[in-house]
Amino acid sequence: MRFGVFSVVDHYPAELPRTSGQFFGELLEQAEAAEQLGFDSFWVAEHHFHEYGAIPSPAVWLAAAAQRTRRIRLGSAVVVLPFRNPLQVAEDYAMVDVLSGGRLNLGVGSGYLRHEFEGFGVRVEDKRERFDEALDVVLRAWTGERFSYDGRFHTVRDVRLNVVPVQRPRPPVWIAVLRNEAAPHVGKRGFPMMMIPYATTERIDELAETVAGFRGAFADAGGDPRAASVPFGLHAYCSDSLERATAEAKPAMDRYVRTRLYARQRPYELLVEKSLIAFGSPEDVIRVARRYEQAGLTDFLAITNFGGLEHARVLRSMELLAKHVLPAFGGSAR
Repeated sequence: MRFGVFSVVDHYPAELPRTSGQFFGELLEQAEAAEQLGFDSFWVAEHHFHEYGAIPSPAVWLAAAAQRTRRIRLGSAVVVLPFRNPLQVAEDYAMVDVLSGGRLNLGVGSGYLRHEFEGFGVRVEDKRERFDEALDVVLRAWTGERFSYDGRFHTVRDVRLNVVPVQRPRPPVWIAVLRNEAAPHVGKRGFPMMMIPYATTERIDELAETVAGFRGAFADAGGDPRAASVPFGLHAYCSDSLERATAEAKPAMDRYVRTRLYARQRPYELLVEKSLIAFGSPEDVIRVARRYEQAGLTDFLAITNFGGLEHARVLRSMELLAKHVLPAFGGSAR
């Protein structure tokens, strides 16, 4: 299992004295720390029109992070394709790949928040077809060849990008799912998938069935089993003990749960019990990570910055994860 860091960039301007600029700066420091500590990747989410998430354009932030780091891979989790012209998506993220020296991980999705669709004037009912068309256009554009495309929502006439990604044939692409039943459809398309168990499931054994369904469809589509990776975002806070972690980070986790739009709200104790978060001592976090590894998931993207948790505590938790948890899975402690 590989380990990365993921931030929804959930912002609380009405509750906390932290500006967007301060938050972006803290996040950049956390990306630098993640690289120094030996994490494999750092990902940020895209959200609009609400403090649910403070980054409307991940490409802008990732470009800044590219200049503050040298090794760590930089990812979007995810680019919401129905909201953008896919040629602009292809251009923006090609630039991120160039500026980072070929370190882009592109996570893509179709979106799920009603207020975002309403804000962009996009019908929720059209999101799947818009997503499929947009992804086709992005991948065609990234070849660097001149092409045309005729779809229901997108038309391209004899276009060739003037900036293409460094990674060839293209940067890696993952498709996000929020429903278990969507996993085989991703597999059939020949793409790896990414998920957030907190939003997807109630039971880890159910996730194992979902991953098995995805991998079966992926193999049937002719995919290389070694490419069928399944990154997953999981809230993680590492301290001396579960009791200490609870005292330090439960208020932030409670704030996160209370403010998640359209999501099921479950008490902290239940999330710990069901291993839908990984809080506690290094041994507690390792135990939870092993359960997900056994279920077939491959990349633990630790959501370490959540609910307005203090920057110093985020960094300390990341240090403990790197020192004690990563080595248990063959990672490097730096």
